[in-house]
Amino acid sequence: MDKRRPRVPASPEQRRSQLRAVDDQTDPGDEPVEPVAERRVHRSTAAKTSAPKTAAAKTSTAKTSTAKGPAADTRDADTSDGAAGRRWKAERADSRQNRVQRFWSFLEIGNPYTTFWLILGSTLALSIIGLTFVLSSTSVDPTGGAFTTATRQATWAAIGLVGMLVMMVLPTRWLRAIGWFLMLLSAVLLALVAFTPLGHTGGGSTNWLRIGPVQGQPSEVAKLGLVMWGAAVLAKKGRLLSQFAHWVTPFVAPGALSVLVLVLAGGDLGTSLIIILIVGTLLFAAGVAMRYFVIAASLAAVMVALLMLVTPYRMMRVWAWLGVNCDHPTDPCHQMQQGYYALASGGFWGVGLGQSRQKWDYIPEVHNDFIFTIIGEELGLLGTLTVLGLFAVLAVGMFRVAYNTNDQFTRLVCLGVIAWINGQAFINIGMVTGLLPVVGVPLPFISYGGSALTVTLIAVGVVLNFARRQRLDGRPRPRRSSSPSKATKTSHRNPMSV
Repeated sequence: MDKRRPRVPASPEQRRSQLRAVDDQTDPGDEPVEPVAERRVHRSTAAKTSAPKTAAAKTSTAKTSTAKGPAADTRDADTSDGAAGRRWKAERADSRQNRVQRFWSFLEIGNPYTTFWLILGSTLALSIIGLTFVLSSTSVDPTGGAFTTATRQATWAAIGLVGMLVMMVLPTRWLRAIGWFLMLLSAVLLALVAFTPLGHTGGGSTNWLRIGPVQGQPSEVAKLGLVMWGAAVLAKKGRLLSQFAHWVTPFVAPGALSVLVLVLAGGDLGTSLIIILIVGTLLFAAGVAMRYFVIAASLAAVMVALLMLVTPYRMMRVWAWLGVNCDHPTDPCHQMQQGYYALASGGFWGVGLGQSRQKWDYIPEVHNDFIFTIIGEELGLLGTLTVLGLFAVLAVGMFRVAYNTNDQFTRLVCLGVIAWINGQAFINIGMVTGLLPVVGVPLPFISYGGSALTVTLIAVGVVLNFARRQRLDGRPRPRRSSSPSKATKTSHRNPMSV
């Protein structure tokens, strides 16, 4: 038990007396103890004295931060409210937009010298690939004519190259008259196919004209004639295209409609789709109002559906595309399945040029519509991508020619040829890869067919004529800015800016 007395707290008088005693005590060995009041006075004086020094220190600090630049203050402010992240996103968006603009400038403008060689080089490369694979796919012909088909295709290619060179050097003003001539010629030839014994049936449709030992497809001539004649008519109409009667007559009816009816009379649905694509592209580029395209597209879809429903073999192809009724005695899925096997067995590098196994009578008509599968088998994915890249290069070159001109006729012809060649290539490749049903459309420059190859090369020669003119000028022609009146803007859509 603790016997010490408990500690009693001191009263206020005792605490004040103790403080006085402490203030009065002095230690001789140390400095005198400063009273509390004086200590407070000294502290306030020191504070006043140090105030200028503190201000000076703050000023020097501010000068130091200013010398370092406003980045530190901005960084502190940005870190607090997230402005740094927003600024970084804005910079990234600007950089991305600049890259896109440079890419489109490369696609649209370019160099006229480069544009000419892009078109010519890609055309020759595709033609050489076509001759090579026509020879490869027909080299196992059991009848013994291994080189007969390839030789015939090479002959038509030589004729097409001569026609391309002739069209390339002709005066540009002659091309309008040539379009009228080709349109009349194709109408006569199509009528002979549809209504005379000269028409030859093959592949379920009557679209061949046979005169003695020579046969060809007049529908190919009709494609080129429709592009050149339609471009001449629409370019001459000009601003009158804002009126319904002027863009319908005579281009749509009776021009394009008569060609379409004659082609459908022979049962060629694939060529009919290409003709519809050409007509739509020309009208769109000429500036026809969009509401008419909606109506026309609806009518075209209904007509195509009706043609498939009333034709048994076309419906059989649609069922085969959907994987239905493959056990039919005619085996409608055989051609598509064998094409898939060829593409799958090629892998990335392919089995080697000439080493295809599916061409040994596994794929019917392998050198025609399904020749792309042999490219995929022998050259693999790399070969198919090369073909696609060449078609893309050809389209870019033609689009440059269309963009760098002030002539509406030139622009419409280039865009029509792009829609024709690249649209047909898209349909054929989509058909053999299963994206679309089989409609019997050949692959431009590559599939076997003398008339198709010759006319396509001549069409490229027409575009090369325009590219050659721009090349001789040495620079792309600047585009003229036009500001149509308000009435014109409300009555019809402005022509396509290309």
